[in-house]
Amino acid sequence: MTQGAGLEATAGTTGAIPPVPAYGASTPPSGIVPAAVPPAPAAPGPAAPVPPPAPGAPVPAPGAPAPATPPPAEYTPTERLPVLGPGHTIPDTPLVPPQDRPTVALTPVPEPEHGPLAQDEGPGPLYVVGDVHGYHDELREALAAEGLIDAKGNWAAGNARLWFLGDFTDRGPDGIGVIDLVMQLSAEAAAAGGYCKALMGNHELLLIGAKRFGDTPVSSGAGTASFQAAWLLNGGQHTDMERLEDHHLQWMSRLDAIAEEDGHLLVHSDTTAYLEYGDSIEAVNDTVTETLQRSDADECWDLFRKFTKRFAFRDEDAGPTAARELLDTYGGQRIVHGHSPIPYLLGEVGSEDGEDGGAPAVEGPHVYADNLAVAMDGGITMAGKLLVVQLPLAD
Repeated sequence: MTQGAGLEATAGTTGAIPPVPAYGASTPPSGIVPAAVPPAPAAPGPAAPVPPPAPGAPVPAPGAPAPATPPPAEYTPTERLPVLGPGHTIPDTPLVPPQDRPTVALTPVPEPEHGPLAQDEGPGPLYVVGDVHGYHDELREALAAEGLIDAKGNWAAGNARLWFLGDFTDRGPDGIGVIDLVMQLSAEAAAAGGYCKALMGNHELLLIGAKRFGDTPVSSGAGTASFQAAWLLNGGQHTDMERLEDHHLQWMSRLDAIAEEDGHLLVHSDTTAYLEYGDSIEAVNDTVTETLQRSDADECWDLFRKFTKRFAFRDEDAGPTAARELLDTYGGQRIVHGHSPIPYLLGEVGSEDGEDGGAPAVEGPHVYADNLAVAMDGGITMAGKLLVVQLPLAD
């Protein structure tokens, strides 16, 4: 499945070839001398007698066509018309003597300003954004610091490429505002020749499920559960649910789960559960989209539960092996993920909310698993940092 976003630079204006004037047969333009019009044929009358053949001339066989009559002395053969290029037609004009024909000077067509040159420039710089979780103001500040938006919150990065790694809502104060901003930037970036795209996070699945299924019981490893209960337990905000509209749900339901850009395998969760949904990026994205379209509560719950798993690449021995399995299957040289806050991933706090620890110090992404994985969730929900980073990372 593809997104939109990216959907382009506009080609520059080119010089036009002046159109060939369509002269009328009745009134020729100034300076054009019409050809002599042959006299109209005489009214029908008795046929003129056919003169006898000259002595010694062959007599034509009965029924054979009469020999061609030579043209009169004043007849001038028509010159060959010029061959015009595709798309041009020859107007139905009276024949004029060569010396009286107008000469049309062709205007040279300049090279487009944004044609082949724009294609040769290649794609713009690549940026990724970690988990936002409703922190709309902090997101705008972080994007502006990287020059991606202006003071009014509009796209200002030209052909740059921007990927959000999911988890736009829950825990923070304005999840719907975050979604609206990402949707806005997606349209503006596409118009500027870049793009802004987003991945499906487990909290998108949670919000979709809470809206669609509410308290409908679903099968859980811990017993009976519901999306509504899980959403509230994981920081669901009533104000987000009140402002959630159909176009938000449709947009979230069509997000990709996995992508590859410039050798970076982009996913939301640090898990190998993606392997259960297909052996290619396209297959995984199609399976996730089709699962949401079927709108089966148990199927959606199983998808949410698997995308909530974490720490697949953290173990010193097994982590690199798990990372290589994903890279070998889907491509890329390095995994870039969100989902697990860096302080939680490093064991500096005991929970994702960081309730049992102090404010963590996060300066940037965390590279680990033999340099095969990059963690991008800076822990904004635990007074950490909302990360917006350009890839590849500087050494």
